[in-house]
Amino acid sequence: MSLDSEDSPSPSFDRDWFFPSPSFIHESPPKSPKSHRRFPTTPKHFPDSILSKSQSFRPSSSIPPPATSKYGILRRRVEFPRPLIKPSKQEQHDSFLDRKPVVPSEKKQSTEKVSSGPSVHRVRFRWDLTITVAIVITALASSVHKNFTLHNQVIDLQDQILKLNVTLRACNSFSNVDASDSVMQEIDDYDYGGDNGLKNLALIVSLTLLAIPVLAFKYIDFVSTSRSSGNIWEAVLLNKQLAYRVDVFLSVRPYAKPLALLVATLLVICLGGLAMFGVTNDSLADCLWLSWTFVADSGNHANSEGIGPRLVSVSISFGGMLIFAMMLGLVSDAISEKFDSLRKGRSKVVEQNHTLILGWSDKLGSLLNQLAIANESLGGGIVVVMAERDKEEMEMDIAKMEFDFKGTFVICRSGSPLILADLKKVSVSKARAIIVLAEDGNADQSDARALRTVLSLIGVKEGLKGHIVVELSDLDNEVLLKLVGGDLVETVVAHDVIGRLMIQCARQPGLAQIWEDILGFENCEFYIKRWPQLHGMQFEDILISFPDAIPCGIKVASFGGKIILNPEDSYVLQEGDEVLVIAEDDDSYAPAALPTVWRGSLPKDSIVPKPAERILFCGWRRDMEDMIMVLDAFLAQGSELWMFNDVPEKERERKLIDGGLDLSRLENIQLVNREGNTVIRRHLESLPLQSFDSILILADESVEDSAMQADSRSLATLLLIRDIQSKRLPMSNQVHGGSFSQDTWIGEMQQASDKSVIISEILDPRTKNLLSMSKISDYVLSNELVSMALAMVAEDQQINDVLKELFAEEGNELQIRQADLYLFEGEELSFYEVLIRARQRREIVIGYRVSNAERAVINPPAKSERRRWSLKDVFVVIAEKEWE
Repeated sequence: MSLDSEDSPSPSFDRDWFFPSPSFIHESPPKSPKSHRRFPTTPKHFPDSILSKSQSFRPSSSIPPPATSKYGILRRRVEFPRPLIKPSKQEQHDSFLDRKPVVPSEKKQSTEKVSSGPSVHRVRFRWDLTITVAIVITALASSVHKNFTLHNQVIDLQDQILKLNVTLRACNSFSNVDASDSVMQEIDDYDYGGDNGLKNLALIVSLTLLAIPVLAFKYIDFVSTSRSSGNIWEAVLLNKQLAYRVDVFLSVRPYAKPLALLVATLLVICLGGLAMFGVTNDSLADCLWLSWTFVADSGNHANSEGIGPRLVSVSISFGGMLIFAMMLGLVSDAISEKFDSLRKGRSKVVEQNHTLILGWSDKLGSLLNQLAIANESLGGGIVVVMAERDKEEMEMDIAKMEFDFKGTFVICRSGSPLILADLKKVSVSKARAIIVLAEDGNADQSDARALRTVLSLIGVKEGLKGHIVVELSDLDNEVLLKLVGGDLVETVVAHDVIGRLMIQCARQPGLAQIWEDILGFENCEFYIKRWPQLHGMQFEDILISFPDAIPCGIKVASFGGKIILNPEDSYVLQEGDEVLVIAEDDDSYAPAALPTVWRGSLPKDSIVPKPAERILFCGWRRDMEDMIMVLDAFLAQGSELWMFNDVPEKERERKLIDGGLDLSRLENIQLVNREGNTVIRRHLESLPLQSFDSILILADESVEDSAMQADSRSLATLLLIRDIQSKRLPMSNQVHGGSFSQDTWIGEMQQASDKSVIISEILDPRTKNLLSMSKISDYVLSNELVSMALAMVAEDQQINDVLKELFAEEGNELQIRQADLYLFEGEELSFYEVLIRARQRREIVIGYRVSNAERAVINPPAKSERRRWSLKDVFVVIAEKEWE
């Protein structure tokens, strides 16, 4: 065990111990009488690693040989430190392929025992499995080749026997030439029509091509490539690269799946045809056709005979079943995708002259109803709705709407109006009118989205056939939208329209119903048309030229198509001018001969100016400053405006000033601020409710996003105010009237409604029935009125100028006049005669309401028939504002 004998060196026991030193080779080994082994089998003091490496070289005997005098003594090996060697790039690459970390040579012995664990067994198992598979494949291929070789040899022997028999028969009959020819033909027939070597080559090629994908799929994990990412080299497995390329190909190419199916089908047919050509006596063309029949119908292989043809036909049929399954899945996916596209509204709308609605809001139901009524005279129309909602949800909501579409079809599509591809999907360039609805929520965000939608519409390359009607939420944004859209865009500011209507209806009770009749398509509405037969006539004569319509203005061609509402009687209709009328439909009126009309004088020469009023605003709107300015222009000097809401007084002044209102410039009204909650009774009782001429209940800014919540709040405020008013009335003034008894709470509220006018801003149409039944409020149905205005402007772009003038505080407006301004008590006059008398004050009478009727009659029939009038009757006129 020590180093005491230097002349007897012992062999080294490291990894290369099997190779002895030169001195050891030249010396003659000692002879052992008992054993011929040179090395001991199991030295007990050896390391385990050395033992594990040397086990394959040991003999079967485990008995150690006796130690000789020269080599039997074992000496300890002295190891000296070696310099650390850095592994090369080739070693790193090889270690990556073997899935093992690169370890320096000095550390291999320290990690040898650890690495000889599961990883070594896994590698050995893979190599053993590989060798086994290779042996099995080789044996199988050898047996198959030997089988086919023997088969070919048998065929060759049969051919030789046949030829010898034929030769023998030919020798017996030398003189028969025909027999010789038949013999040679028979030889050719039994030649089996082909070269056996070519058939073997075809069979080997088909098997090789079939085995290449299997082997590649099996061992592709061991192949990697290197790529550079900056200064870092990264190894990427080939299977991951192939998977990525296939994924990109299937994602980018629209016809990748059918192309892959076609390639797979051709491969199966070609490989099957080659294999069939190798095992049969048919030609290559016939084998390819036979392979196709096996792919198309897996039952065709039942007639195959022989082991080879049957194996090949079964393989081809199995491939055909796989291809059929792939084709079935591909067709099923395509059909499902198409139905899903149709269900979700992704298909293109192939229509023209249709009405396109972009967006979704609570006004859509009323808008569709008005468009359906407008298209009734045409036998129906097409309305396309595109919104960022699911198509099925939109169709379900539209189906729940309780009105008759009168032949109009509504088509829904899912998409965004900000995307040009979605706009083209609904044939935006062929629509005769485009309506952009405002979104529910913040006014500025809604108007900003409407502006972006208009920019998208203008950016359509094909251009727009129709005009654009945009619903805005804030009046301040109208200028910006007009700047972008120009004459192509018409705006309807919903909040401003409702505010102006509420002010007009508060000053003139019953005007809300008249506006509903004029704006809606159910009764009479505005139409503009050219009548060449009226050229050269004065407007005074034109007024009585239409038995079924009432002229209201002239579209003057010389003024660039400007509409003059309520022109002078002396205006002469020029060529190119058009007449604005109120009629039931665009094809329901025509000019006729002038009737005979008696012209009389007015009972009164002037209208008594209206005195100062006291008006109450309950709630706060975001456009309060605009309503105050409009009210200051309408009311007489000395009027008072009370504002009752929960906004602090200082905050109110700041909001009004920020909105552009100069309190010092108010001429006719004086502001009175009161703070409180409009749905708390004790707060309302602090107000002198019985002293107000008009009370406006506004949809509060804090809850206007929710129509139901805003209407509930407005309805609660209305009932509380009417109840407080009825309790404060003297008993002598509570007169029975209406269909309810004065002892009931509705009867008491009806009595209070005769003393003051209450206008409620209602957003949900369902709340209308409650107020109509009780008759305790002259309501304004805001969403429905805005929808009517949008539908009217969509049908005719020019009507928007008429509506803007009628809603404005200057110029002409709708007014309700008492009958004593035009006739005497019991006087019999025709409607034409009343119309002519009203022209003495430059007013146009468009309808009337008798004293015992609930609704006014606009554009009455039989205008030439006389009837007896009462001073309690009222007339609806278009006139200019006459008081300040």
